[in-house]
Amino acid sequence: MITRALYSLLTYAAQPWVRRKLARRAQVEPLYGQWVEERFGHYADAVDLASWPAGGASGAPVVWLHAVSLGETRAAAVLLARLREALPGMRLVLTHGTATGREAGKALLQPGDVQVWQPWDTPTAVGRFLARFRPDVGLLMETEVWPNLVAGCAQRGVPLCLVNARMSDKTYQESLRLRWLAGPAYRGLHAVWAQSEADAQRLSSLGATVQGVLGNFKFDATPDAALLAQGRAWRAGAGRPVLMFASSREGEEQMLLDVLKEKWPLAPAEYALAAPETIANQSGQRTGLPFQLLVVPRHPQRFAEVAQLFADAGYTVARRSQWGEAPETADVWVGDSLGEMALYFGLAHVALLGGSFAPLGGQNLIEAAACGVPVFMGPHLFNFTEASTLAAEAGAALRCENIAHAVAEAAATAGDTARLQGMQDAALGLGAAHRGAAEKTATEVAAVLRRTRR
Repeated sequence: MITRALYSLLTYAAQPWVRRKLARRAQVEPLYGQWVEERFGHYADAVDLASWPAGGASGAPVVWLHAVSLGETRAAAVLLARLREALPGMRLVLTHGTATGREAGKALLQPGDVQVWQPWDTPTAVGRFLARFRPDVGLLMETEVWPNLVAGCAQRGVPLCLVNARMSDKTYQESLRLRWLAGPAYRGLHAVWAQSEADAQRLSSLGATVQGVLGNFKFDATPDAALLAQGRAWRAGAGRPVLMFASSREGEEQMLLDVLKEKWPLAPAEYALAAPETIANQSGQRTGLPFQLLVVPRHPQRFAEVAQLFADAGYTVARRSQWGEAPETADVWVGDSLGEMALYFGLAHVALLGGSFAPLGGQNLIEAAACGVPVFMGPHLFNFTEASTLAAEAGAALRCENIAHAVAEAAATAGDTARLQGMQDAALGLGAAHRGAAEKTATEVAAVLRRTRR
């Protein structure tokens, strides 16, 4: 109790810093500047309180689901579909911590649902949130365990569960160092359903009540069929293999540029103009690349920065937001739109995995596999160990020493029809072999509600 009181003092003291940070982020992503007071427990514009159900034994349950960012929100869509089947008439309180998550979450709402920002982890903000929305159950996606959030739910009798739970070794070691704070938080969870046995063991050792290993329900997601078909149609007209840098992170695009310049140096501009038939292609490109490069940055605030980085390096750049009926001809395509990853994976023959070449822990590769795209990963995969291991074992992905190795392997695979087909088939088979976690989770949540609703 004393340790959490000290932690609470720090969270109260950090509130001015949070407001300044949100103001800075809003300069690039305006959504961070909207409804800021929700983060501190004030919901004047969020919902008509008189119309909000009181919960309890009568009526349909109020389910609170927290999906902090874009990846978790996409996974939440799969779970929500199963929950609505298992809990007819349920009302949803959907919370997020990032602008990309909130923007994507709008599509998951039905009449009567509410979407607000995650409360900052002070006892006051958490208390206001719980008093306002009165959830019958709380579901935290994957990793989002906050000490005061857990304590507040326990005090009010709200069963708080961690679903699709994962814990990297890095996070585990950090939690051990902060065990005085993390231990009570994990012990306070009503139930945990883990993605893998390794995740379950780490969470259990911190005191969490792990009730099962159900797998990763991101495998249950299906890509948008129309976007995937459009991407594949454009890919067929690209004229050469398309190599995608999927969810690239800060610093990694420069790593890629260094590899490209060394292996396929730019021809001088004046030489390209003088000898277009030997150096440049029909568009005046002078890269000599054996593939069309497509870069899709992980964070939207970096779209312009990444496009400028390649332009400054001498490459022609075409951004998705500027395309017409088809991708514009350029050395580099930059995917600068949200909600179109299926389109980009449809365009790609092979993909590099962002976040895995700098020590950032990797990104989720399950969507690439669902679209049949082989993935070439760097050495830093600590946030997605289970999924990357499954993909590598299935032959749908290859772990590489560094980005130079990954580019070489990806380019070779894109040019080898038999190898490419084999990896594409393995990628499609990966999802089929690991589906079902979302339905199992929804069944478990429904059982929790039957036991705990008064």
